[in-house]
Parts: sequence; C-alpha cells; structure tokens
Amino acid sequence: MHVSFLYCCCFFSPSSEVIAMDFTEAFGGFQPRFPHMHHLLAVLCLVAVVYKLTILLRKRRDAFRHMEPFPGPPAHWLFGHVLEFKQDGEDLYKVVKWGQKYPYAFPMWFGPFVCFLNIHHPDYVKTILASTEPKDNFAYRFIESWIGEGLLVSKGQKWFRHRRLLTPGFHYDVLKPYVKLMSDSANTMLAKWERYAKTGESFELFEHVSLMTLDSILKCAFSYNSNCQTEGGTNAYIQSVYELSNLINLRFRTFPYHNDLIFYFSPHGFRYRKACKVAHNHTAEVVRKRKEALKQEKEPGYIQTKRNLDFLDILLCARDENQQGLSDEDIRAEVDTFMFEGHDTTASGISFILYCLACHPEHQKKCRDEIMQTLEGKDSMEWDDLSKIPYTTMCIKESLRLYPPVPGISRHVTKPLTFFDGRTIPVFDPLRFLPENVSMRSPHAFVPFAAGPRNCIGQNFAMNEMKAVVALTLKRYQLIEDPDWKPKIIPRLVLRSLNGIHIKIKPVDYDV
Repeated sequence: MHVSFLYCCCFFSPSSEVIAMDFTEAFGGFQPRFPHMHHLLAVLCLVAVVYKLTILLRKRRDAFRHMEPFPGPPAHWLFGHVLEFKQDGEDLYKVVKWGQKYPYAFPMWFGPFVCFLNIHHPDYVKTILASTEPKDNFAYRFIESWIGEGLLVSKGQKWFRHRRLLTPGFHYDVLKPYVKLMSDSANTMLAKWERYAKTGESFELFEHVSLMTLDSILKCAFSYNSNCQTEGGTNAYIQSVYELSNLINLRFRTFPYHNDLIFYFSPHGFRYRKACKVAHNHTAEVVRKRKEALKQEKEPGYIQTKRNLDFLDILLCARDENQQGLSDEDIRAEVDTFMFEGHDTTASGISFILYCLACHPEHQKKCRDEIMQTLEGKDSMEWDDLSKIPYTTMCIKESLRLYPPVPGISRHVTKPLTFFDGRTIPVFDPLRFLPENVSMRSPHAFVPFAAGPRNCIGQNFAMNEMKAVVALTLKRYQLIEDPDWKPKIIPRLVLRSLNGIHIKIKPVDYDV
C-alpha cells in the first residue's frame, strides 16, 4: 500500500521493465533457424502479456479491498482521478476540498491499477511518520538518476549510516557562521531590487530568490563563491533544476514514461539527460574545487586561515566506526541532494512568505516593528537575532502552512497499520503558532519538514535562512500586493506558481 500526505503521485510496478529487459536480452539479437520459430516467440510474448495483466488485475483487486473502509471521490474506471488534475493552478485546492468532504483519509486512483491513500489528519500522519516505513519507491525513483541515492531517497542501513555521518554538519556551531553569509546573499538581492522600489513596477520574485538561495547554499555549505546573483545572463544550474522538476512531474503523469526504455528514447528523455548533465557538471565542479582546497590542510597555517568548517568538509572527512568514509558516488549524491534541496525548497518558502506579507500589510507592519527593534540599525542578521523575532517566525510558519514548499510526501507501507479510529478555507493567522496555541495542538498537525526518523536534516538551516532573508527584506522594503497577479500554485518537486509570484515594493520610509 502507498500512503501520501497532502498530495499524491502515481505508481507503476517496475516489474514490467524487468520483463521487457529480460525478453530483449533473450531475443533481441536472435535469428530463428527454424521456419516456425517466430510462432514460438509470438506465443511467449502472449504468455508474458497475459501474465503481466493477471498481476495487474490482482493488484487492482487487492487495492479495492484495502481501500474499502475509506470512501473517496468517484473515479473513472480507466483513468482514475488523473483527469481531475488539469495543471491549472487549482489542483491542490481540489485535494483540500476532497479532504473536507472525506475526513481523515481518502483514496486517489492514478489509472486502473495504482491507488494512493491520501491522509490529512494529524493522528494518521503520526501513525505513518512515527514508523520506519520506507520512502515510496515509485514516487522517488524518477528523481534518483538526478540526485542519486542521497538522504532523500536512500533507505535501510545506507540511510542510517549517511544520516549519522552527516548530522554533525547541522550542529548549531556549524550553522552559526552561516547567518552572516545568508545575510550577505540577501543584501545582494535586495540591492538589485532598488530599481523596482524607484519605479513601483510589479516584478516576479521566484527567479530572484532562487539565485539568492543558490548563492547562499554555495557559500554556506560549500565555501564556494559563484557570483551567480551578479553575473549576466540566466544561471544554467537553476534552469536545469526547473527543467528537471518539470520533466519529472511530466513523467509522473504520463504512464508510458514510467517505463525507463520508453522515456529514454523519448524527446523528453533526451531533455532530461541534457539537464542532468548540466546539474551534475555544476556539482562536480564544486566538489573538485573543494577537494583541492582540502589538500592545503597539510600546509602550515591552513586551519588558522579557514573561516569555518562547512558541510562539504564534513562530507569529505566523515568516517564511521570502522573508519570508512563515503565513496565518491555517495559524496556526489549527497552534494546533488543538498544543492537541490538547499536552494529550491527554500526559494519556494521565502517567495510565498514575502507574497503572504505583501497581501497582509497589518502583519507585515508588526514584523517590521519587531525587526527594527532587534537589529537596531544593523544591516546584517546575527545568530542571536534569530531568536528575537517571534512574531516574524510565526508569520513564516503560517505561510509554510498555507504554501508548503514540499506539498506532499509518501511512504510505502510494508506491514499492516491501524489508525486511531480503527481503520487499517485558508486564513492567514500567525497567532495559531503562539506557544500556548501550539501546546494544545497535535505536533503532527504542522509538519513542513516532515517528522519522525526521516525528518528534514536541514530544517534549522532553512528556518535560519528564511528568518534572515525576511528580516532584511522588511527592514529595507515595504511589500505591496499586486491584485493583477494571483499565484496559480502547482506542485512540482517543490511548490511553484504557473504565472510566477509578483509583488511591488517601496522603501520603508515611503507611505504605502
């Protein structure tokens, strides 16, 4: 059984690929010596098709039986609920409406054989996330050729080992110096916004914020100065991430593309490999330069001149109890994972936070007053400042609730689970995150970074960056909603908007 939260993806049994591969290897280069041999091949192919169809029909029967206790929206016998999702910016709202109609959980069918149980109740979430059930193999396998078997998709002992080796990279002593670097990246972006403040024209946020978070993750985690915010032209890595995200989503929704061979020879498969090459070359260059820098460790004075220990240092030098480090393949996978997750998800979060504050000037003013009092004229955030902006933090969490950067996660259930009930319209209100309100609510009612043993290892890094960027932005600019541009939100690998995220800005000493 496959369980997802908030939003779902589809599943197709990989055994079809295995069968196709076996027959190709067995008969691909075979030249029949007997006149009736092709009849035998036809019979064998027919047997294979019937066998596969029998497996799929049994899978459909089992899915119906498992989902019987959970009523849900009517599904087409062939397409399931696929035709309900039109990629028009309304899909997530439709899932929310279904959640209101069908409490706790409801099934969603993708085609005739694939069914997910979509859960949306804290106690259901707790049951799943508190378990050690693995990530769903289908939902995440399409991304594996891009980011490898890093923490996001690995499982079992490999995941436990990597998580243990990488956890020191997110200790607060390592995170402390990052706040200054995040502030520098944010100030570079805000300086570019001065022309919009002077003209009062509307502009699209996501592209600017993506460059800023990429600049930040490179500086913080990899000690790499890319100048990506100030260099001319379009950043190739970010464009490759957009391309890969869109193509992976397209592959989810196009059943023939679930087969590796069909996707490989398709035009979209060609574009995917091209974008993968750009992304891999980018991360390979970062690792190469970092390895060269580490060689200086043997030279006198290197430790004294090094500013801080970064994530890549820890990654390259990590050793387990047997003094075994990570392989080159493992290192590349983790770098690709954190390069993507460390900039793209945070970019989505920050963009929608700024949009929410633009739409709610009364909360924006409270945040700005708090920030001004905390910074006392400084142009940069420091570690100790992060804990002095509680109202701003509540607004950040409220935006994450309304616009979760990762709109869905999924698990593959390998053993029976019993939920608490015995079965095997959004309002921007940051006060819901007051400590007294949080204490009365299930901790699994708000899980922007997941929960349980597979929670997001970089959640403190992400929250620190969001606080720093929001604080410095509000110190410098007033954010104004553009009523002509309403985001049409759409789930890709992270939450995006079909028509961008637009706001207007003015210097803070201007009247709105």
